[in-house]
Amino acid sequence: MHILHLDTSNDMRGGQYQLLLLMTSLSRAGYDQTLLAGNALCERCNVESASFRTILRESHKCDLIHAHDARAHALAAMITYNKPVVVARRVAFPLRTGFLSRWKYKRADHLIAVSRYVADVMEQCGVPGDKISVIHDAVDDKIVQNQSTSSDISGQEIQDRRFRVVAPNLEDPLKCRDLALAACVQADMEPQCSDSLTEDLGRADAMLYLSMSEGLGSSMLIAMAMNVPVVASNVGGIPEIVMHESTGLLVNNDVDEIAFALGRLRDDHDLRQKITSTAQSMIRDKFSQERMKSLTTEIYSRVLKAQTGT
Repeated sequence: MHILHLDTSNDMRGGQYQLLLLMTSLSRAGYDQTLLAGNALCERCNVESASFRTILRESHKCDLIHAHDARAHALAAMITYNKPVVVARRVAFPLRTGFLSRWKYKRADHLIAVSRYVADVMEQCGVPGDKISVIHDAVDDKIVQNQSTSSDISGQEIQDRRFRVVAPNLEDPLKCRDLALAACVQADMEPQCSDSLTEDLGRADAMLYLSMSEGLGSSMLIAMAMNVPVVASNVGGIPEIVMHESTGLLVNNDVDEIAFALGRLRDDHDLRQKITSTAQSMIRDKFSQERMKSLTTEIYSRVLKAQTGT
């Protein structure tokens, strides 16, 4: 099976990293793949850009197209008339109601939602439920394999320095960076807005992930795999991975409530240990690359069988 992946984003964010994890897993399983991309992945992977010309050319060579963002979905729908199209949807916004939006979703053979929340939003906007599957993000196998299941900072160590809190450095106003900084200041903690989460989480005591709208939030999975407890907004698909007082702490987007939750993590060693242990077990059981690959290839096979009638 030859898969043509399309991703037109000009930034490296969670969706682009997840695409690379999926492609790595598919390659291990022997799948042939081609990637056409936007600036971010073109530079990182040395591939061609996703243009009308390149998509039309490569679509003749593949068995199935996997579109990984909204523009890629539109391009696949317009250009590739005779090839099955699988679409990944990661955002929690309602679908547009115009003719073109309704047409491109009808054109998709199957849609992969990053969370149950995103799947429900699509169904509420008219996409048939039998065309939607939920596949959560995965964590890089190397990160999971390199972590101990029992590491934790001691209470005395925290008393000897300020509690270190890492938050993603995203300028998107929906990601609440200013609110995260304000909550850390109020809690008298050391904040860091990170452009390199895997590196900075290795020195963190907690991760703060705030958002006004969220499909899932894959960077929180990295924190959990690295034994870093998470405080996160109670919105969108986040509660599917952050279960309150089990795998993390959920908060409303209120500075006092966020500061209080961070204080609980700093002051309660048993709570930290419980959260990190439970979260890492969840990562190993439910968010592996192998699981993401297996669920995705099941959809590929189902879509191709439906097209051929076999």
